[in-house]
Amino acid sequence: MTTIKTLSLYVLITASLALNTFGKPVAPRTLNRRNVLPTILTGADQTQLYLNYLKGKNIGMVVNPTSIIGKNKTSLVDSLLKLGINIKKVYGPEHGFRGDASNGAKIDDAVDAKTGLPVISLYGKHYKPTPADLNGIDLLIFDIQDVGVRFYTYISTLHYVMEACAENNIELMVLDRPNPNGTIIDGPILDTAFRSFVGMHQIPIAHGMTIGEYAQMINGEHWLKNGIQCKLRIIKMANYKHAFTYTLPVNPSPNLNTAQSILLYPSVCLFEGTTLSLGRGTLLPFLQVGHPLLKGKYSFSFKPVSIPGMSEDPPQKNQICYGINLKNYDTNIIKNSGHINLLWLIELYKAFPDKAHFFNAYFTKLAGTDRLQKQIEAGMTEAQIRRSWEPGLAKFKATRHKYLLYQ
Repeated sequence: MTTIKTLSLYVLITASLALNTFGKPVAPRTLNRRNVLPTILTGADQTQLYLNYLKGKNIGMVVNPTSIIGKNKTSLVDSLLKLGINIKKVYGPEHGFRGDASNGAKIDDAVDAKTGLPVISLYGKHYKPTPADLNGIDLLIFDIQDVGVRFYTYISTLHYVMEACAENNIELMVLDRPNPNGTIIDGPILDTAFRSFVGMHQIPIAHGMTIGEYAQMINGEHWLKNGIQCKLRIIKMANYKHAFTYTLPVNPSPNLNTAQSILLYPSVCLFEGTTLSLGRGTLLPFLQVGHPLLKGKYSFSFKPVSIPGMSEDPPQKNQICYGINLKNYDTNIIKNSGHINLLWLIELYKAFPDKAHFFNAYFTKLAGTDRLQKQIEAGMTEAQIRRSWEPGLAKFKATRHKYLLYQ
């Protein structure tokens, strides 16, 4: 009897640790003899795995503020320079190398004030590095934190970087990082008729892969132009599994500025394809959804304004918007179900008085299909819409399995 009680107490303690650990693995079975959960080590953190390989080479780096190493969250570029690595150029994605550009803002090439390195913009005149951009580079490093969503543009930048490397015979090293939405594989599969920079491949809205796994899929499925393949070297993480809870140490972009917003992003970003405000122009973007015309139907309100570096011209700027507050929504519902939430989109469409102007032209690009908008307009339920996704999701999951690095 005493043994049973002791075992029960151990189970309760380890379960509590699993639920309350934030930013570390949460599976009780990973406990060591001292009942301490091992910390996830990103690819970048494990310099012993790649530092010698970089020596003597001219290095280019595709990085942004999430490209950090160590407990002090030091910039990977700054750290490698101090270690004597010969970095020649930096390539910046959306929001820029130092992350000070607003969403969608085009960025020019520049010189980094801190290091003096030339910074090539991959979100300005072109998305894909040109041969001139890559001139003199022996090895390119990609180290950017993703959030596991098709329309988050860092994976589109990854595609074009891989393509440019393949065409110019340059090896690409990917330093892998966790997917904070690693348990979610859901949404309509992209219809190639709606391919754009916010949706390039035939994957669902949430793909449940790390950036390293996704790079393998791009190569393996021959998604690069003319089916070419990039010479790829992936530095895997240590102590990581997709189901682990992970809190990002640095905001992945200016408007994804809380752990809550990152976990809600796969579900709520579709509202960017509507006339509603998603809270851009407030300090809590992606945690509130509303519109002035919903006054009287919802009591919660907020007012978007111009915020330099975040959203300088947000939807419904300077207007009081009424709608829903998701600040305290239990995101474990999404994490544990593996499903994005469609009910908010369906509910607010039904409540909106001017349905002819609810959706805008951007919605089909974000959804990756025109079918979802038609389904909502036709009054289909979430369950009915979800059933229409099942064949495509089943096929994707089988393909995804081939490229997983963390089974």
